[in-house]
Amino acid sequence: MFWITRGQSNLSTSKADTGIAGLDDILCGGLTRSHIYLLEGQPGAGKTTIALQYLMTGAAAGEGCLYITLSETEAELRDGARSHGWELGENIQIYELTPPEMILDAQQEQSLLYPSDLELGEATRQIFDIVAKTKPRRVVLDSLSEVRLLAQSSLRYRRQILAIKHYFARFEATVLLLDDMTSEPLDKTLHSIAHGVVRLEERTPNYGAERRRLRVVKYRGQKYRGGYHDFTIHQTGVQVFPRLVAAEHRSRYLRAPMSSDIAELDALLGGGIENGSSTLILGPAGTGKSLIAMNFAVAAIARGERVAMFIFDEELGLLFERMRLLGIDLEPLQASGALVIEQVDAVELSPGEFAHRVRQQVDDNGIKTVVIDSINGYQAAMHDENSLVLHIHELLLYLNRQGAATFMTVAQQGVVGDMQAPVDITYLADTVILLRYFEALGQVRRSISVIKKRFGGHEKTIREYRIGNHGLTIGEPLNDFQGVLRGVPTYVGESNPLLAEEGL
Repeated sequence: MFWITRGQSNLSTSKADTGIAGLDDILCGGLTRSHIYLLEGQPGAGKTTIALQYLMTGAAAGEGCLYITLSETEAELRDGARSHGWELGENIQIYELTPPEMILDAQQEQSLLYPSDLELGEATRQIFDIVAKTKPRRVVLDSLSEVRLLAQSSLRYRRQILAIKHYFARFEATVLLLDDMTSEPLDKTLHSIAHGVVRLEERTPNYGAERRRLRVVKYRGQKYRGGYHDFTIHQTGVQVFPRLVAAEHRSRYLRAPMSSDIAELDALLGGGIENGSSTLILGPAGTGKSLIAMNFAVAAIARGERVAMFIFDEELGLLFERMRLLGIDLEPLQASGALVIEQVDAVELSPGEFAHRVRQQVDDNGIKTVVIDSINGYQAAMHDENSLVLHIHELLLYLNRQGAATFMTVAQQGVVGDMQAPVDITYLADTVILLRYFEALGQVRRSISVIKKRFGGHEKTIREYRIGNHGLTIGEPLNDFQGVLRGVPTYVGESNPLLAEEGL
């Protein structure tokens, strides 16, 4: 514990938590006490909701809390709190600051003193009086745009904020100033005065719900988590999702191969997939990418493990029915708790929230097998984000360090010949399984091969596989064919390695 001296009193440098777990994590514990902080953002970004959560957390700890409002009435604030299911208790006092009206009577106008001088001085006096009366430990001042209007010049505005700052310091209060950023965009007056600055941003994509993110612009003398962090406003309040940094998460585990319970597939993979590794399943639509990932998931459950699946592309009811026709009944597995399956709406979910959901399953529920179906849907969740590969890199590295086996699918464009993927992450994956269509004997058939495996060896052959009533059937290597991956192979042998039709 460190102590600093201000005047005649010693103040502890302990943190005042905001009541928002993700934000406290970004701030490395919360706000250093007895300082003034700036929370800025456009109207609707979530400033008031964060401020209320900050005060309620202090009130729950028995601290006196004060909300000074120039822009909203007490009734509006209490109604806003009730919309989140909150009741502001006795420890939270709301004070409506109401400066006197502008002097309109020409006979009372003064030539040397403008009405704004009177209003600003009166507003400041009211602030000082209520703080001296209540002696709060936590204060919110909403909003600075009203003070800025009263000041009329940047010089008077800065002096006034400095006066307020020094006055609050007498009472060792931790102050949160709200600013709706209606001033000039280059005005950084508050940034130099505040001990810390948190900026909220709201963006509206061309389609889908708005996306919110925040960034700590400044935190004097303290370490914090930099960069942008997604957050949402729910009925229960603000939830912040700190940016995932895989290097901060390490665990010890024993690396071992995981079987798919299909002997031919395990042979292709040199014995199976190792835990603590990522597998990418590539192929055009309809080749069975989800089914291959599902086989590994069901095999893991059969070994007594738990599996989490995040489905972007398919409606769950349809997925359950389709898998049932292939001999895999997912509903009992879900009912038992061994399978956690989530339908992910790419339009509504931010990348940060998705990473948070994956982490929750791994950290809280001990999940060791994760299926993401598909990266195409994950990319849709990013909208115009340019950092999809970085998001996936951090997520895969985190999962690997937790000893989890991750399976991802990517739908490629095309049917035969050259294929194109919407995003190339083959270099990130530890194992890459390639699925292809090819034509032989007047029929469209499917082939499977392993083109990359970091851990151990693997078959370099290409095998045919079939999807039927009994699920996935994999044949012998197609040694007598050339050009399978081009889609129209040439038969150069004498044997007949192709799979027979089911039931023949």
